[in-house]
Amino acid sequence: MTTSLSDNRIVSVILPVFNEEGNLIELHRRLSESLAGLDSTYEIVFIDDGSTDSSPTILAKIAGEDPRVRVVQLTTNFGQTAAMAAGIDHARGTVLVTLDSDLQNDPADISMLLSKLDEGYDVVSGWRRDRHDNAFLRVIPSRIANRLISWASGLALHDYGCTLKAYRRHLFQSLKLYGEMHRFLPAYAYMRGARVAELVVRHHPRIHGQSKYGLNRTIKVLLDLITLVFLKGYGTKPIYVFGGSGAVCLVVGLLTGLFVIFRRLFLNGDWMSPLLFISIFMTGLAVQFILMGLVAEMIVRTYHESQDRKIYEVRQDPGGKGAA
Repeated sequence: MTTSLSDNRIVSVILPVFNEEGNLIELHRRLSESLAGLDSTYEIVFIDDGSTDSSPTILAKIAGEDPRVRVVQLTTNFGQTAAMAAGIDHARGTVLVTLDSDLQNDPADISMLLSKLDEGYDVVSGWRRDRHDNAFLRVIPSRIANRLISWASGLALHDYGCTLKAYRRHLFQSLKLYGEMHRFLPAYAYMRGARVAELVVRHHPRIHGQSKYGLNRTIKVLLDLITLVFLKGYGTKPIYVFGGSGAVCLVVGLLTGLFVIFRRLFLNGDWMSPLLFISIFMTGLAVQFILMGLVAEMIVRTYHESQDRKIYEVRQDPGGKGAA
């Protein structure tokens, strides 16, 4: 029998903030209206990611007037992933909801995500089907990135970049955030066995402030995508990818060397040919790959053992208890 998540949930809404002074008061009003309709306890956690405008002052005023609001101030601008990690670390909820502070995500959609989570999912991701963003700078690069991430992870989502998402808290017992990883969270959770759903959410044009996203973010996403592919296939067995590459280089080096010897003995060829150098180079490269694989294997094993981290995940039921 499945227990409804709403029976005992505490909802933490996490909002990274960077220079959003024009949006915060209205954002808090909309959030309060939306969350007041929930049949569960909630808190609002603002993460001030080193804002240089009046955002810290406004957040302090909001927190002073609303006991359900908490503000975490970072010392400088660390980026959205770091701000998200800080929010997760400081949140008290059993369910975590993330959304942007620019009023483009609609707080009224939170209840819809929570209802979907109640159906037994571990992650519910928003899909901004009708986006109000610059097509060239944001929409087109985002669509390309979404297809690449879906292909690499095996989890087909339309909108990995949508910050509006709902998560069960237990997912973050084994997930740590680095780089631009916050957008990959559904994929990482899926790779650990989580059940993921996607819902269409509303998206509004930005009224105040400026977007912090650009084409440079796409490059970072592509680099992190390489990490995702590696962790998906070889996260607990890196010797396979390095050792396999080393084996290919070794075979090429040995075959090239044998051909040099054959040509010298039977075809009266010259020892000092480019093929000899290719053979030596590929053999040396093979040794380096294999040694890198051994080092990576030792690092991975040390990491898992030092953190007492398992290489498997036990399925969590909606109440947060492991299922035997």
